[in-house]
Amino acid sequence: MTDIHPTPTVAPGHSPVLRQLAVGAPLGRARGDARLAFVSVAGETRLDACYQSGSAKIRLPRVAPDAVKEAVLLNTAGGLTGGDRLVYRVSAGAGSRASVSTQAAERIYRRRAGEAWVETDLTVGPSARLDWLPQETILFDNSALSRRLVADVEADATLLAVETIVLGRRAMGETTRNVFVSDSWRVRRGGTLIFADGLRLDGNAEAIMSGGATGGGATALATLLLVSPDAESLVDAARETLACGQGEGGASAWDGLLVARLLGSSALALRNDLTALVERLRGLAMPRVWNC
Repeated sequence: MTDIHPTPTVAPGHSPVLRQLAVGAPLGRARGDARLAFVSVAGETRLDACYQSGSAKIRLPRVAPDAVKEAVLLNTAGGLTGGDRLVYRVSAGAGSRASVSTQAAERIYRRRAGEAWVETDLTVGPSARLDWLPQETILFDNSALSRRLVADVEADATLLAVETIVLGRRAMGETTRNVFVSDSWRVRRGGTLIFADGLRLDGNAEAIMSGGATGGGATALATLLLVSPDAESLVDAARETLACGQGEGGASAWDGLLVARLLGSSALALRNDLTALVERLRGLAMPRVWNC
C-alpha cells in the first residue's frame, strides 16, 4: 500500500509566506541593505544620502540643532538565521559628526544550514567623527554568525566603534552549547591597515568561555575601538571607568588607537559597563534608543 499525503490548502487571500509553509517549500532568505552618508554644510551636519532595501530600515530621530546627528538601523526580519544577510554602509564626510545605532539587540536564531552574515563598511572623512554604536547581538543555541567590520578613517578623523556578543539569555534559561561565530575587524587610517582583529567560537561556547584564559565563565563580551589623534590621552580614563565596572575589562592605547575588551557575567552587567565607558570616551550620553 502506498501512503498518500494530500497537499494542504491555503485560502486565496493568505500571504505567499503562508503558502510556502503549507506546501513545505523553503522560505526566502532575509536580505537587507542600508546606506547612509553625512556631510557638513556651513558647519552643520546634514544627511546627504539615505538608501534602504529589504529588511534593513533607517530611522532618523529628531535632535537639537547643535547635537550630534543620529541614525537608527532596524532589521524588520526580527532576527537572522542561516543564509540571511545584512549589509550596512555609513559614510561621514569631511567635518561631519554623526552616530549610528540599532533599534534593539540583533538576534541570531538556530539555523538549518549556512550562516547569518552581517557586513559593516564605515568611512570617516577628514576632521569628521563617526560613532558606531549598535546594541547587542544575541546568539541562540545552534546558531551561526559571520560578521565583518571594515573601516577607512582619515588621519585626523575619529571613529568610535563597539560590537557586543551575548551568549544566550540566561534569565530565560537559554544555553549555547553549539554555536559558530566568526567576527572580523579591519581598520585603515590614511589607507594603511592599523587594526586587524578576529574572534572565532566554534562548538560549545559555554565550555570555551569557562576557561580562565578565555572568558572566566563570562556570557557576554564586547570590543571597543577608538581611532583618534587623542586616543592615547584617554587610556587612563578608560581604565578608571573599567575598574569601577561590574565585570572584567582592560584597555590599551598606542599610535592613535585605543582598544578595550569587556567581559560580563550577564548581558545587563556588560551593557552597564560598556555604557559607562562609551559615555566617558565620547563625553556624551548614549543615543536615546539605548534607553528605550
